[in-house]
Amino acid sequence: MKLLYTSLFFLCLPLIIVRLLLRGLRAPAYWSRWPERFGDSRGTPFNSSTIWIHAVSVGEVEACRPLVKALQTAYPRHNLLITTMTPTGSERIKLLFSDTVFHCYLPYDLPFAINRFLKLNKPAFGIIMETEIWPNLIFTCKQKNIPLVLANARMSARSTKGYANFPKFIKSILNNLCFIAAQGQQDHDNFHKLGIDLTHVHKIGNLKYEISLPTNVIEQSKAMRVMWGNNRQVLVAGSTHEGEEEIILQATRLIQSKFPKLLLVLVPRHPERFDRVAGLAHRAGFKTHRHSDHLTCTSDTQVLIVDSMGELPLFYAVCDIAFVGGSLIPHGGHNLLEPAALGRAILTGPHFFNFNDITKQFLQAHAAIEVSDIKTLSDSVSNLLANPKQRAQMGETSLKLIANSRGASLRLIELLKQYIVIHDPE
Repeated sequence: MKLLYTSLFFLCLPLIIVRLLLRGLRAPAYWSRWPERFGDSRGTPFNSSTIWIHAVSVGEVEACRPLVKALQTAYPRHNLLITTMTPTGSERIKLLFSDTVFHCYLPYDLPFAINRFLKLNKPAFGIIMETEIWPNLIFTCKQKNIPLVLANARMSARSTKGYANFPKFIKSILNNLCFIAAQGQQDHDNFHKLGIDLTHVHKIGNLKYEISLPTNVIEQSKAMRVMWGNNRQVLVAGSTHEGEEEIILQATRLIQSKFPKLLLVLVPRHPERFDRVAGLAHRAGFKTHRHSDHLTCTSDTQVLIVDSMGELPLFYAVCDIAFVGGSLIPHGGHNLLEPAALGRAILTGPHFFNFNDITKQFLQAHAAIEVSDIKTLSDSVSNLLANPKQRAQMGETSLKLIANSRGASLRLIELLKQYIVIHDPE
């Protein structure tokens, strides 16, 4: 099965390269650093003692922030290498960690590329964030006696069903990991359903609960609200995807018929969609500004398009109500902990399977509201705008949920010390 997988990967390589080229038309960063994607990725100095974290993109990079701090404290004499697969993830690493960590792309899951990457970077052990399961990477690390951990691991019912079609193969892959640190009970149970040795699966909680917001975000948000006018209501739709903005814009039209001062802030997930989303708002007849134009949102501005990366926490801090995207369409949702950490009233669509445990916890505690279409979105926003006490209560409940769920990074560090013995560099 491993040979078949590798053969299929080689056969698909031309399509993967074409996809890179096409993505580069919208995001030119995809056209650079190609050698790294084939293993020529010397992220750390020669003869270094390296701890390696793989965080595929922006969400995983954000999630590993408390882990990076904990590792730097526990292993102060080791270099830290963080790999990603996307340019946006790469930029986020630079913004968050500057020169305190090393960075390169993780190569494609091809034996020659993986071997080259491991030879150049010499990791003492590796931590793969969430659900990045690459067979050749895992098998090769096992062969080279490089302990590999799956951390903050998610395993949705949908993914479990898919992996169950290849039971022996997936079992052989996952049992080559040193251990799995699962987010919640459902993830833990789903790994068991796939035949994983339960002595190697630990429920540690979700690293994303240990969210760390920029220190100046509150001050910046207050200044922004003064510029916009403190009497304006603000709805932020964050991390939106194709097919969601049309629904949100139509709902906004209904909301603005009752609350004409409402400002909608749209934050598309991917930068290559900024122009398209701005065009949608214009064609729908909204008075629209783009954040990159650096224009003040006047009283007649109806929609603001945030066409920059890394500023979503600021706009969540500005808003009265936050809708978390990727959930009105079957994408699986995004992390609602950023607006929760800011005490905001939260809305989500019904498709949140990538963040099932967190979202259900917030829904059951009435810290978030589920919406499904134009009507339920417009009705829920209108009701919340008319009820500031309900918004405040939702925010207070969110803050309590986060405070009661911290500690995953420390539990993960203790597991690492239990399972993995590494020596300080000479």
